[in-house]
Amino acid sequence: MQVSVRDNNVDQALRALKKKLQREGVFREMKLRQHYEKPSVKKAREKAEAVRRARKLARKKLQREGML
Repeated sequence: MQVSVRDNNVDQALRALKKKLQREGVFREMKLRQHYEKPSVKKAREKAEAVRRARKLARKKLQREGML
């Protein structure tokens, strides 16, 4: 990952880097890896996340079709 610093503006470059890391999910991954997660807990969490994603996708699809 690369961020260019323009006009010696390090603060702006740091903000851009943080935004890129957030989009890639690096912070979330670091938070999950702070403590050991049992395989059964990990499986349940991933299944719940998948259900949440599917419901969100279905809501968006219904909203798009309803608007047409």
